[in-house]
Amino acid sequence: MPPKIKKVTTAASAPALNPMAPAGAPAKAKKVKNPNKKAILPAPNADGTENPAPRRKKEVKTISHYKTYIFKVLKQVHADQGISGKAMDIMNSFCLDMFERIGAEAGRLARMTKKHTISARDISTSCKLLIPGELSKHAVSEGTKAVQTYMNAKA
Repeated sequence: MPPKIKKVTTAASAPALNPMAPAGAPAKAKKVKNPNKKAILPAPNADGTENPAPRRKKEVKTISHYKTYIFKVLKQVHADQGISGKAMDIMNSFCLDMFERIGAEAGRLARMTKKHTISARDISTSCKLLIPGELSKHAVSEGTKAVQTYMNAKA
């Protein structure tokens, strides 16, 4: 069998290839702007003043906050007690961080057991691993109670 011969191309003669395009696909030519084409300008107002250019709407990121729930739990535990804004931000950050940690650990547990779905058991096990001592037992019991309440309401 004869050895394969590579075709050598220089940068000037090589076509611009898209690395993401499938093998054997033809190279696409670059689109060049038409210098004769005029830009579309906003129409002037009735009094002769110009309208400002239309603005694009910003995409709003939805960030979950636990502030309302923290406040409700605080009122259940200590009805006459309040909480400052900085303390609420700290509690909110703590809740977001714990949610992230528990979810990541439960994902690792599911991956180790070769499952594609995180179960309640994975969540409770990750709570036992992440939260120290007696606090983890309380967290697991409250979580189990919450799941039971949800299942009873669903049925």
